[in-house]
Amino acid sequence: MFLNIAYVLIILWIIGFIAFPVIGWFIHILLVLAIISILLRIIRGK
Repeated sequence: MFLNIAYVLIILWIIGFIAFPVIGWFIHILLVLAIISILLRIIRGK
């Protein structure tokens, strides 16, 4: 589940980076959330 959320967040980050360069802070928050989701999956070992 976390991996799916991470994929969605990364895709949204890429789309946001290309489409909306003005709101860079929001895009970076999405990237951080995606990385956290991936790390939680790795830590839990599933």
